[in-house]
Amino acid sequence: MSKYEPLWKWIKENGTDSFKLTFEEIEKIAGIPIDHSFLNYKKELLDYGFKVGKISLKEQTVAFSKEIPS
Repeated sequence: MSKYEPLWKWIKENGTDSFKLTFEEIEKIAGIPIDHSFLNYKKELLDYGFKVGKISLKEQTVAFSKEIPS
């Protein structure tokens, strides 16, 4: 089980195709502090039908969107 699995499940069940979460919101949902390892784990989200978009360090936000099958 991935340390970000609670976040991935929340994103899948969110019901929105495209949205942003703040780092603080991510930490609350995941139950762990977001750190640099997030970049390594983000590819797991594809298994849940979503992808990580733009990560803004300035705004401290991460964009998520539904992955459209090709």
